[in-house]
Amino acid sequence: MDFTLPESAQAVQRGVAEICARYDLDYWQRCESDKRWPEEVWADLAKGGWLGLAVPEEYGGGGQGLLELAVATEALSSSGAAGGSAFTYVLTPGFGALTVARHGTAEQRAELLPRLATGEIETCFALTEPDAGSNSLAIATSARRDGGDYVLNGQKIWITGVQRATWMLLVTRTVPAAEARPRTHGLTVFLVNVPEAVAAGQLSYRPIPKMGANTTPSNMVFVDNLRVPAANVVGEVDGGAAVLWDILNPERVLLAASALGGAEVALRVAVGYAKEREVFGRPIGANQAIAFPLAQVKAKIELARLMLYKAAWSFDRRLPCGTEANIAKLTASQAAWEAADAAFQTHGGMAYSLEYPVARLLADARIGRVAPVTEELLLNYLATQVLGLPRSF
Repeated sequence: MDFTLPESAQAVQRGVAEICARYDLDYWQRCESDKRWPEEVWADLAKGGWLGLAVPEEYGGGGQGLLELAVATEALSSSGAAGGSAFTYVLTPGFGALTVARHGTAEQRAELLPRLATGEIETCFALTEPDAGSNSLAIATSARRDGGDYVLNGQKIWITGVQRATWMLLVTRTVPAAEARPRTHGLTVFLVNVPEAVAAGQLSYRPIPKMGANTTPSNMVFVDNLRVPAANVVGEVDGGAAVLWDILNPERVLLAASALGGAEVALRVAVGYAKEREVFGRPIGANQAIAFPLAQVKAKIELARLMLYKAAWSFDRRLPCGTEANIAKLTASQAAWEAADAAFQTHGGMAYSLEYPVARLLADARIGRVAPVTEELLLNYLATQVLGLPRSF
């Protein structure tokens, strides 16, 4: 066993941290307040080649894996981006690159991967539906074959980044859920050209007002007789579950990395305030009621990081990683929330002031406990799939 990050991951860590050092907490606060995409950071990441980390070298990318993507996400998040926001910046090119590189056709790889590597195009992912929620196998968005095309109809919710995306990974049912045997049969993933679909009036979206992570909008998406060429199927028709698992496990890993970075920011802010703020003639950090919760958070961050790296390491080696990814997501999001809550308590009444970043960190940390999968479903997976306990549904 070797717990040292490989040099490739360390180089990513240093490179992303160097870029992020140019942007302080006030910068990220302004982006959030203005609901503005961090164009400056994005441009620096693109210029440094960091957007193409997961793109194979033959397509102009860095040829790195999920571990390097996770380290990049964590470094970006811990610089001040924090929580749900940071996930999007690295996810946008990297997430699509992982999926297309593993499951795309030769034509799809040649079309998308070089442009993902440069940041010329971006991707988004559309799975969740209003009437299915966390029960992903119950989605109803349909895809019907019509000559050389498929015709798609349905509705998605909480789809982040549609406004900037050139391509959407859209999950559909080519076999209705009620008829699918087994339940995972009949899922099909399509690549949808977003600008073309919007221009044709076959795809539309509406932003959802949110309490946090406002640097990138999340949307309701409406799919109305959307025609997609059969050549745009990712993986196998009716066999999209294999593609989906290779999307959801990295999603959990990257969300865990983003949450860990957010936890580090909150802890750093709390510790700094605890050292500087004096009450009764001494820094408040000298009081165990302040110090011990922060120490507990540090322990939980380090524990979650071990599982995060193990999950990414396993994915990169094509080993089973569902259990590790779920545990990483569960523990990292809990650590982020506890860190933000401890930072809030450390600041006392001043935490309520928007002059401090605590409110933003709290809002960003909270979403990680319910999205894109709730803690309860993660625990259900561990209970039934790992412990062998009977199902409740």
